[in-house]
Amino acid sequence: MSRRKRGLTSEEAELWGRVAASARPIRPAHAPAPDAGSRPKPKPVHSKPLPSDFHIGQMARPMTAAHDLVPALEERLAAQPVRIDRRTHQQLTRGKLRPEARIDLHGMTLAEAHPELIRFVMTAHATGKRLVLIITGKGKRSDDQGPIPQRVGVLRHQVPQWLTQPPLGAVVLQIMPAHLKHGGGGAFYVYLRRAR
Repeated sequence: MSRRKRGLTSEEAELWGRVAASARPIRPAHAPAPDAGSRPKPKPVHSKPLPSDFHIGQMARPMTAAHDLVPALEERLAAQPVRIDRRTHQQLTRGKLRPEARIDLHGMTLAEAHPELIRFVMTAHATGKRLVLIITGKGKRSDDQGPIPQRVGVLRHQVPQWLTQPPLGAVVLQIMPAHLKHGGGGAFYVYLRRAR
């Protein structure tokens, strides 16, 4: 059902006329035109022709496949301060010292490896051992199909972090990548503090 528009009565029209006459416009209906001579003329844009061998983005650095903002594990371990004496450090880097105990975390999940690592390191410290070897493996490289990059070797990256956190951080003096004859990039030397 549609409504019909009703017109204004004579009283309403008279009242509207008085209201409209007393109102002031917000903007004047006819603004004075600016003087044509006072407005600056826009300067013509002269673009230089581009060389024929120019390509947009040719000077940009090439995009790399990996955008890893965290330094590599080797860089982080190399950047840590050396807390052991120089001679022991040199012997460790050359693979001259034999670890007194070792644990192999190959094939374990993070949930399985963490308690085993704590038990092993705390037991080695309690029995007076100074140098232990922790084998994590290098990790398997799988196809990374997602937009978020995945680290290769989850245990390899997690173990050094666990060794610096409580309760292990209190007994660990130095963490170093193992020499090739003891596992290379898939293992770590852990030098323990003296048991008190």
